[in-house]
Amino acid sequence: MMHTLQNSTYQIGVQEHGAELCSFKNTQTGLEYIWQANPAIWARHAPVLFPTVGKLKNNQYTYQGKNYTLPQHGFARDFPFVLESKIENALTFLLEQSKASLANYPFNFRLYIRYQLDENALTVSYRVENPNSHDLYFSLGAHPGFTCPLFPKEQFSDYYLELEQPENLERYLLDAGLQNGATEPVPLENKKQLPLTYELFEKDAIVLKNLKSRKISLRSRNHEHGLDFLFPNYPYFGIWTKEKNAPFICLEPWHGIADSVNSSGELTQKEGIIMLPPGQDFTCAYTIVVR
Repeated sequence: MMHTLQNSTYQIGVQEHGAELCSFKNTQTGLEYIWQANPAIWARHAPVLFPTVGKLKNNQYTYQGKNYTLPQHGFARDFPFVLESKIENALTFLLEQSKASLANYPFNFRLYIRYQLDENALTVSYRVENPNSHDLYFSLGAHPGFTCPLFPKEQFSDYYLELEQPENLERYLLDAGLQNGATEPVPLENKKQLPLTYELFEKDAIVLKNLKSRKISLRSRNHEHGLDFLFPNYPYFGIWTKEKNAPFICLEPWHGIADSVNSSGELTQKEGIIMLPPGQDFTCAYTIVVR
C-alpha cells in the first residue's frame, strides 16, 4: 500500500513494503526526483539497508558460534512495515522482529523510519531500539536513487556532483561486492566537483570513508533544477548507478560497509558494526532539498 504526503508544491509517496520512498514530485511541473524503478534496469527506488550494509563474505556471518545467512544489504527492504502514525507533514513506519527475521538474525529490534515533508525539503529519520537484555549488533544505511538526467533532452554526463568542502577523494575498491583492500583516487574538478560519467562505475560503486563534506549536491550544467543531499554524521558514503545508460544516480549514506575479502565473518568484529546496549536507541537522518 502506498501512503502520500502533499503540500502546495510537492508530494511524496512511500510504500509499506520496505517503507520505501517511491516518489518526490513537484506537482506543479510534474518533475519527479526519485528513480521510478524500471525493472529492466533496477527495480528499486530507495531501499533501506538493515541489519547489514553491503555484501557479506559468502553471504554469511557468525554470532556466538553459529552461522547465519543474509543477502546483500540485509532484509528490511523486502519486509512489510507497519504505518505507525501519519500527521499533516510526516509518516512514521515500524518494522520489528518476526519469525522470518529471527531465522537469520537472532535479535529483537524495533526499526522506525520517519518521512517529514517541509516545503521543498524531505527529512528521512531512522531510529533503532534495542528491546533485548543483551547488546544488539547492526548496520544501517540508505540507498535513494535520483532521476538523472531530470529532463528528456539531457544526458547523464550533463550532471555533476558538488561536494560541500574541498576533498582528496580515495575510493575503496570492490571485488564481487567485497572490499579488496585497494584504493584509487577519484578525479575531481577544483577538488569539489565530480563530473558524472558511466566509466566511473565500471568498477562498481564509489565507496568513500570519512568525508569532510556533509552535503553533496546534484547539479545540471543546463538547468537550475537539482537537489542538495545532507547527511550529518555518517562515516561511509556510496555513489552508484546500475550500468551504462541507466538514468539514475544513487547517493548512499551508511553506518556500516561491505565485508572485506579477508573478513573473519564474526559479526561483533565487522567493520562499521554498531553495538547498541540493552534499552538504548540509535538515530540518524538525511535530508533531500529539491529545487
